[in-house]
Amino acid sequence: MTVTTADNTARAKGLTALANPTRFLALVRFVIWPLALATALAFAVGLWMSFSVPDDYQQGRTVRIMFVHVPSVWMAMGAYIVMVSGALGVLVWRHPLADVAARSAAPFGAAFTFLGLVTGSLWGEPMWGTWWVWDARLTSFLVLLIIYLGLIALWSAIEEPARSARLAAIVVLVGAINIPIIKFSVDWFTTLHQTASVVRMDGPALAPEFLYPLLVMALAFLLLFVTLHLAAMRNEILRRQIRTLQRKAARSARGGAA
Repeated sequence: MTVTTADNTARAKGLTALANPTRFLALVRFVIWPLALATALAFAVGLWMSFSVPDDYQQGRTVRIMFVHVPSVWMAMGAYIVMVSGALGVLVWRHPLADVAARSAAPFGAAFTFLGLVTGSLWGEPMWGTWWVWDARLTSFLVLLIIYLGLIALWSAIEEPARSARLAAIVVLVGAINIPIIKFSVDWFTTLHQTASVVRMDGPALAPEFLYPLLVMALAFLLLFVTLHLAAMRNEILRRQIRTLQRKAARSARGGAA
């Protein structure tokens, strides 16, 4: 089947329509409250299931930290993957909302990373006898937090949106090498941290009474990120529109004065 120029033009128009900030704002206005409700419901069910599990025969009650620690770690890396997609959108596809998506994801990624570090320390002290060790998994995860904070500072330091978008996109792509290091550090290096127990070739190693609450909490964290990310993107678009109007007003005022 031959693809005509008209077909390509129609597809391009469709992609442009999806990238239109006005259409995006309308979509966010439509989905934000259902997403917020689904997030609250998922957290209610997940927390109820988490507190209903029996104590672990080795870890006792501290095993419940897992239901916050593991989803926060997953979302810390997931938020960075969103930023990588945004960086590619900036440098390759010139997508109008790519930088907005990447920039809006950074604070939430930093928050999830910080939460993962704190809950990991709280879980590690009774299990390992120490709050912190400089092994590969923990160190690479700390590096992720530093990358997040550095990117937030970079976006804030450069006022010109196009220039900050390009520079941040390059840094995001360079920093992406840390994601597989975090993921496979427990397989590549000697570490106190356990190997993967959920995503495994031979199936999850967790017992169902622990696995199901963990998956529900992971869904709750995912919905929380999606909801907050869309809201932050909406706010960033509106902020940029206000800045554009202010610049136009300032230029008009200077022109009138001249």
